[in-house]
Amino acid sequence: MKLWMMFVVGAFVAWGCYVPTIHAGQAAFKGGSLRAFLFVGLAYFLTAVLVPLGLLGAKMEPWEFSGRAVALSTFAGILGAAGALCVILALKTGGSPLVVAPLVFAGAPVVAALVSMAQHRPKNPPELWFYLGLVLAATGAFLVLRFRPN
Repeated sequence: MKLWMMFVVGAFVAWGCYVPTIHAGQAAFKGGSLRAFLFVGLAYFLTAVLVPLGLLGAKMEPWEFSGRAVALSTFAGILGAAGALCVILALKTGGSPLVVAPLVFAGAPVVAALVSMAQHRPKNPPELWFYLGLVLAATGAFLVLRFRPN
């Protein structure tokens, strides 16, 4: 397995565990969705600020920053945090992890594919199979919701 594929597996395992785990955290706070999100933020700080600072300090990359790179990266961070907040609020307002997670994790790849294609125009139009894949992702989310266990 290539190194980048191992990181992909790490991402979907981590994100796949996120919704049920944050729901358990909310329940442990007895309805404390905002308190749970506070600790998500702390975890982001520990993972996404201290680790990169340590790696930059170890000279893994140069300490060079451009305005465009900072702006885009900050916006990406806002999108990530907004997504996490939306998951937490969906759970707080009555959504079940069994419903919220399939909707989020079936919808996100469809949006990501469309945004990626808009940002990086393909040289050739996508084949019909690409669009079928998008439809199948949406159909999969529908089927999970329609036949979810009670």
